Amino acid sequence: MSIKAIIFDLDGVITDTAEFHYQSWQRMADEEGLDFSREKNEQLRGVSRRRSLEIILDGQELPEEEMQRLMDKKNGYYQEKLKQMTTEDMLPGAEELILEVKNRNLKTAVASASRNARTVISALEIGDLFDTISDGHSVENPKPAPDLFLHTAEKLNVEPEECAVLEDAEAGIDAALAADMFAVGIGPAERVGHGDLVFASTADVKLDVILEEAD
Repeated sequence: MSIKAIIFDLDGVITDTAEFHYQSWQRMADEEGLDFSREKNEQLRGVSRRRSLEIILDGQELPEEEMQRLMDKKNGYYQEKLKQMTTEDMLPGAEELILEVKNRNLKTAVASASRNARTVISALEIGDLFDTISDGHSVENPKPAPDLFLHTAEKLNVEPEECAVLEDAEAGIDAALAADMFAVGIGPAERVGHGDLVFASTADVKLDVILEEAD
């Protein structure tokens, strides 16, 4: 089945707010006396805020109100950092790729686990480049569940098999494959090598190759 839509993950594909996330989690962890490091931060890529906190807690159980307090604290720090974002924070090749997709008359969407996705897209001034945007508010089950991608395909009015997904996270590739979509990994093979196709970076992505391989 031919590809009719390209679904972009946001962080790590269009822009890179990973450092903002890391600094925000690190500040929260330091203030709360929790063990956290850049190594552990790699496990948080592409997963929800709650799951990220669970990984940091490493089996430690907290009451729901305390979980919420820590998540809100981290998110407050992250939102402070988002205010610094500008159009200069687009990853190399990202805008050109989105425009190429649109010029091919393919549908475009963002499907991000982040609840702040619309804030980031607004700061980057690219909202008008997408037919629809799905974020952490859109579905109950986050990646690696396929729900976010299936929700996005429905909003685009296309079948899951007609979608190619660009993802930089293991959980995102898992979700795309579970949704029966063509999964394109962006980044190192050890993280996204189980995708149908892998490119080292967004700047390296070749749309023609995606369309040929997915057909």
